[in-house]
Amino acid sequence: MLPQSVRMRSSDDFTRTVRGGVRVGTPTVVIHGRLDPATDHGPLIGFVVSKAVGTAVTRNRVKRRLRHLMRDRLNELPMNTRMVLRANPAAASRPLRLGDDVDFALAKLHRKLQPAPDDPSAETDRSAEVGR
Repeated sequence: MLPQSVRMRSSDDFTRTVRGGVRVGTPTVVIHGRLDPATDHGPLIGFVVSKAVGTAVTRNRVKRRLRHLMRDRLNELPMNTRMVLRANPAAASRPLRLGDDVDFALAKLHRKLQPAPDDPSAETDRSAEVGR
C-alpha cells in the first residue's frame, strides 16, 4: 500500500499541481507533475478517477492499481515532486497496459521537469568550460 505520508489530500495541492505543472498523457493515464522547491518534504501523489471510468467498483479497482504501481516507483521520484495521476476510461478496460503507460509517462515527465541546458535557472559555471 502507498504510505499515507505521500498521499496528496489538499485541494489546493491538487489545483497547484494540475494548473502549474507539466502534463503527460497516455491512453490510460494522464500525469500532472511539478517540482516544489519550497519544501523538503518527500513526494506527494494524488489520484483522480472520474465517473467516466466506470462504476464505483471499477473506479476503486483502478485507483488501487494506480496506488500499487506508484508504491513500487516511489523511490525513483525526486523528494520535492508533486504529482496527480488522472485515470482515463481506458484504464478500466486495459489493466495490463496501465503499468507500461505509467512507466512511459513517468519517464517523459521526468525529462520535462529537468531544467534545459540553456535554462538560466540551471546555474552552471560556464566560465570553467571556456578556460579549457
